Amino acid sequence: MQNTQLDHRAHQSTPAKHALCLLAHNVQRPANIGSLFRLADALGMEKIHLTGRSCTPAHPKARKAARTTEQRVPFEQADDPLPLVAALKRAGYRIVSLEISSGSIDLDRLPVAPGDRICLVLGNESAGVCQALLDASDATVHIPMHGANSSMNVASACAIAAYVITGKLA
Repeated sequence: MQNTQLDHRAHQSTPAKHALCLLAHNVQRPANIGSLFRLADALGMEKIHLTGRSCTPAHPKARKAARTTEQRVPFEQADDPLPLVAALKRAGYRIVSLEISSGSIDLDRLPVAPGDRICLVLGNESAGVCQALLDASDATVHIPMHGANSSMNVASACAIAAYVITGKLA
């Protein structure tokens, strides 16, 4: 059988949603926000929470990167992420920050079971996840880096982390 590339019309979407949401705090680059929406749609995430100075999906460059997924992925905006984190915890979510820190663990070692509810916290492109959010987190994870650079683009890192987490939630 010949292996041929399929077009987008061949894609069969599934209505399944994972109990995973994103909290993007001070993520300011429109292309990153658009990429987060596209990723959330692709992996069946519940919602995106944009806090602080995060760009919105209304920005033309964010819309271009999102490729209409901003119309399908629910999102909310808030200035202060801490009341949102408290509300998510009351709703049964575990708050997991994606950041290299003195207490972070390898992403692969994060215990996740089907039925868990997780909010993945992402920080600013330059400064990362702020200390107040790290302090409010139930866990902090990092992606092991094997090259000379110690970090990667926030949307790329989120894609890796969300893929690993949704695989464990399934």
